[in-house]
Amino acid sequence: MGTLISIGLVLLGIILLILFTWVSNLLVVIGGTQFGIVERKYIGRKLPSDRVIAQSGEVGVQARTIGPGIHIFFPFLYSVLKQSFIVIEEDSIGLVESIDGAPLTAGHIFGRSVEGHNFYQDGETFLGNGGQKGPQTDYLPPGTFRINTRLFKITKVQAINISEDEIGIVEAADGEAIPAGNIFARSVAGHNFYQDAEVFLKSGGQKGPQTDFIPPGTYRINTKFFNVSLEPNTNIPQGSIGFVTSTDGVPIDAGRLLARSVSDHNNFQNGTAFLLNGGQKGPQLDILLPGKYRINTRMFQVIEHPAIVINSGSVGLVTANDGEPLPPNELIANSVSGHDSYQNASAFLANHGQRGPQLDILPPGKYYVNPYMFTVDLDSAAVVNEGEVAVIISNVGKKPEQSAAVGDPNLAGDKIESYVVEKGYRGIQLDVVGPGTYYINKRAYIPIIVKTTNITIDWDDETSVGSFNPLNVTSKDGFIIKVGVKVVIRVQPEQAPYMVARIGSIDNLVKNVIHPLIDSSFRNQASSTEAMKFLQDRHEQQEKALERAQTELEKYHVEVLSVLICQIQIPEALMETQTNKVIAAQQQDMYAQQREAEVKRIDMERTRAQANKQGDIVAAEIGVKVAEQEKIKTITIAEGNSSRVKLEGQGEAEKILAIGKSTAEAYDLTRAAIGPESVALIELMKLIASGNIKITPDIVAGGDSGSLLNILLAKTLNRNQFNILTNAEAAAANETK
Repeated sequence: MGTLISIGLVLLGIILLILFTWVSNLLVVIGGTQFGIVERKYIGRKLPSDRVIAQSGEVGVQARTIGPGIHIFFPFLYSVLKQSFIVIEEDSIGLVESIDGAPLTAGHIFGRSVEGHNFYQDGETFLGNGGQKGPQTDYLPPGTFRINTRLFKITKVQAINISEDEIGIVEAADGEAIPAGNIFARSVAGHNFYQDAEVFLKSGGQKGPQTDFIPPGTYRINTKFFNVSLEPNTNIPQGSIGFVTSTDGVPIDAGRLLARSVSDHNNFQNGTAFLLNGGQKGPQLDILLPGKYRINTRMFQVIEHPAIVINSGSVGLVTANDGEPLPPNELIANSVSGHDSYQNASAFLANHGQRGPQLDILPPGKYYVNPYMFTVDLDSAAVVNEGEVAVIISNVGKKPEQSAAVGDPNLAGDKIESYVVEKGYRGIQLDVVGPGTYYINKRAYIPIIVKTTNITIDWDDETSVGSFNPLNVTSKDGFIIKVGVKVVIRVQPEQAPYMVARIGSIDNLVKNVIHPLIDSSFRNQASSTEAMKFLQDRHEQQEKALERAQTELEKYHVEVLSVLICQIQIPEALMETQTNKVIAAQQQDMYAQQREAEVKRIDMERTRAQANKQGDIVAAEIGVKVAEQEKIKTITIAEGNSSRVKLEGQGEAEKILAIGKSTAEAYDLTRAAIGPESVALIELMKLIASGNIKITPDIVAGGDSGSLLNILLAKTLNRNQFNILTNAEAAAANETK
């Protein structure tokens, strides 16, 4: 019995365990943050071959889900897969791709939106209402969702945040085809900055790059449907302009270089308005001024260019690259108004502006000009200094008739434009412009600067602007003469237009008229006279050259004030001959003058000496008178004493004569008695005795002094005895006399 009870308890336990297990499998408990995906394994309709998710009553993974709570499912008939709720954060969206559904419409890659599926939480309704397989146009906003992940694949992506310095450039992955010839999709309304793809498609949104862009902000956009690229805003700095080229639009009109301007595109920030108003593809007439712009830079390419800056002292010469053609035979376009210094190219064209060089200029300043519409060349302002005038040659104005020409009727040339004309006519203007700075168009008005003060032209050896080498001329007698010349001319202001009409400019006048004229004049004059005479007749040569220059240059309305010969250089050999001749003549004059001066000097010295000795002369005259008195006295005394003196002299003379004669006789007798040598020795001894001749040294080293004396006497006597005797004889003769 006990055994049976035990077996019964075991069986009961087994039954209870089986019952508990069966009941536990029958009951499905879904937590508060979970949902269940149900799969029906048996007993039901077979799933269609083109479906993978079962509807109610079909075998397979069910489209519906079960929410939190206790649910009863027969375990052998159903299985339930528990899933956590899908949470989409505030800064995200959920992109949905359906695993099952109706096929996509041909040509589309995104499933169209259907109603009633409650953000894809009701899969049965989605499939029942024709939801399509594939990526969906709708997305999940931030929140918590119970979505069958076996039917829908959810991908979380960040919401698009566009800063203030950016825009979003959009390209749609689905939609209608862009019409042939267009590049960008036409704008459609209602899609709320591409956050509603279904509205985009229903409104006829086109596949491809979009015209509209997304401004700054945060957007929930299906980024699989719309590819959004963040691009910086277009910034045109001060001093620059933005040149725009549109990649889409209608073709540019035939014969035009730039696309015509259209309205309402708000500086190309509204691409839709640009296209709707007939905006043209290609380089645009309108430009962007300095500032910040939100521009679809894939539709509008913007190139930065510097503004046109005209500094003081300069002007801008403008050439229009587009517009109406110039009339025949015109070089400068007619002036038109309203273009705001060429900054409004649209107004320029609307007012029939012409292509080519423009009459109006840009004075100093800063200008925002379309560089592809207008080419601006810088040119210097016309400056007329003190002592100058500007003769204006106008290339614009009325064509002059014969009656319009004034002044000189003999101007050369057949063109009537070469005449001097009144204001308003084409040609050389009668009225000149005085000193100042003028901002003029030198293409239309050509200023010719003419000095009205004295102009000096040199032919000399100095290197200076406007000078020529000295003139080399040949004289009549064949000598080469180098002549340095200065010519001074002047152009009166009222004659300047006629001078310009004749020759064009002062430079042309100097090079083509005055230089050949002066050279010819002096060549002709030199060839008719000899070199020295040419040199001597310098003043006459100047006068001849001046007279001819005045006559010839008067035809050019130029006044010749003077022709001066600064230097004449003749050959050195000829000059040396002339110099020598002059020097000789000058020397003769000098000598004559010196001789005359010396004569005068002698007379002067004589006069001066007489003057200086005047006192002596007076004293001498007095002395003469005294001397005469003394003479008389002396004569008287002398006459008294003369007899006595005469007698005394005669007596003394007779005495001397007698002594001399006796002495001579004595010498003669002595010489005859003892010989001349002995006489000479005797005389020598007398001289030695008198001390006049020293024959012995002061100191005698040794020996016989007597013998030494004898030797000296002998030698002295031998050498000098003849001279002594001769001298003695002469002395005796003198004494005798």
